[in-house]
Amino acid sequence: MGLDISIETNNSKEIHSDGYFDEKNDYFNKHSLSRTFCNLMCRKNVIDGESELDQIGKITSVDISPITEMESFGMENNEELDFYLDTAENEEERNKILQQAKSNQGKLLGNIDKVSLTIENLLFKLSTIDNLPELLDDNGNDTLNNKKYFSEFNVDKGKGYIDNNFGQDLRNFKRFLEYAKSKGTTTVYFNYG
Repeated sequence: MGLDISIETNNSKEIHSDGYFDEKNDYFNKHSLSRTFCNLMCRKNVIDGESELDQIGKITSVDISPITEMESFGMENNEELDFYLDTAENEEERNKILQQAKSNQGKLLGNIDKVSLTIENLLFKLSTIDNLPELLDDNGNDTLNNKKYFSEFNVDKGKGYIDNNFGQDLRNFKRFLEYAKSKGTTTVYFNYG
């Protein structure tokens, strides 16, 4: 087992209403992000140097901060926030954590359009780059299997979760955002579990 990533919303009841998990809709395969995408988001905590996502931002001249800000804890019923609060050593530390969560939540509120635009810009710019794996520095720690994950950007290689490449993950991300927006979502953020 490993760590997974999912996109959460300010209106998850509407998103996951009747029919969402019905196999005929196939939303799981159309919307899921791979475990490799999860690892990509966590790379900055694993390597010394610039993460592949940051490198992609520079290569494409796309500001990826709307995506990275989705990692910020701060939403209600957030397990990460609960963990930090539970492990705080004193009331002063708890208050700092709550203030940071409030600040993070403020940055996230209403972010769906910014995130959608970022994903669309990445999809557009990366679709013209044939040699993305060769342009990325794995910092001597290729846990993402860069040659496989970042290759053939315009081809869906996986089954919506297993063996997705980066292009498919971004297309799934875009499909989820479009679906979420149609259900009235205004705020999106990542959940790890």
